Amino acid sequence: MDGAGGDERGTTERVLILLGLLQQRQVWTGPELADRLGVTPRTVRRDVERLRALGYPVHARQGVGGGYRLGPGQDLPPLLLDDEEAIATAVSLLAGAGGAVAGAGDAALRALTKLDQVLPTRLRHEVRALSGAVESFGGGRPPVDPELLMTLARACRDEVEVGFCYPSGSEVRRRRVEPYRLVASDLRWYLLAYDLDRDGWRNFRVDRMTEVSARTWRFRPRAAPDAATYVQEGVASRVYPHQARFLVHAPADTVRAQIPASAAVVRGRGSERCEVLSGAGSLDFVLMHVLLLGHDFEALDPPELATRCRALAERLLAAAPPGSDPGGDAVPTRSVDHDIA
Repeated sequence: MDGAGGDERGTTERVLILLGLLQQRQVWTGPELADRLGVTPRTVRRDVERLRALGYPVHARQGVGGGYRLGPGQDLPPLLLDDEEAIATAVSLLAGAGGAVAGAGDAALRALTKLDQVLPTRLRHEVRALSGAVESFGGGRPPVDPELLMTLARACRDEVEVGFCYPSGSEVRRRRVEPYRLVASDLRWYLLAYDLDRDGWRNFRVDRMTEVSARTWRFRPRAAPDAATYVQEGVASRVYPHQARFLVHAPADTVRAQIPASAAVVRGRGSERCEVLSGAGSLDFVLMHVLLLGHDFEALDPPELATRCRALAERLLAAAPPGSDPGGDAVPTRSVDHDIA
């Protein structure tokens, strides 16, 4: 510890202050940093070496306009935020997690759970107050209470049980689950969890949950399915009374661009074909939407789907005016921009 300036702070505290200064401004001279820290330029040089040893790329340049600068590193080092910066960051992440920033929900929520773990209690009420003043318009996903998302995200992180009320048919029942992952689709948020009362994996729409509370009872994580795949298959197929599977003669990327992820699961089958799994209230409904994709396709499952194809073909032929050319233009390709169901 250098005695110049009478500084009595520990080395660790002083190095953290130095890091904060380097993150505030692009370039600092040695004398400027020494004056701010109350030490000699020699101590500043030693503290810079300590930061470099921790992985922070601190560059130094001599001469006019030179000084110390914090450069980009190969890995992202920890950031040092003051109170105002932490509040602003948390509010921005809350807006993104709630759906105000298109495509940013998942990443925003992951970052927010990390910030939440270290955010001082004194700042939490300010974050809540400011986030309540942030609104948005547009976008396809309905807004979800950020506090609700945070409650569920913390429970997933801390591996504690969650209870909530959820509609089931005409009733609203209390559910008790082991939360695993939050999954964002293009339309809404879902929670993948193990339902303790029904003894199986379920996905729940977050916007339908009420009276959500995290318990203190911790659980041991079970072997879980892939969260995004499980939720997508449930949203696109399992929740409907009829499921259908098709082999479509077009690349998977082409078909994915035509069907929303919440409407069907598209799996590649080589470079020129793909399998489409979807559900609907009737087989005729899902069949018509696959037909309107404009690609050749084969009906795979269920067996009665082939019967519905023939019946639909007969109805279409019967609708053609007498004497019309059967070899006319094919059905034009168009993008399906709404849910198959």
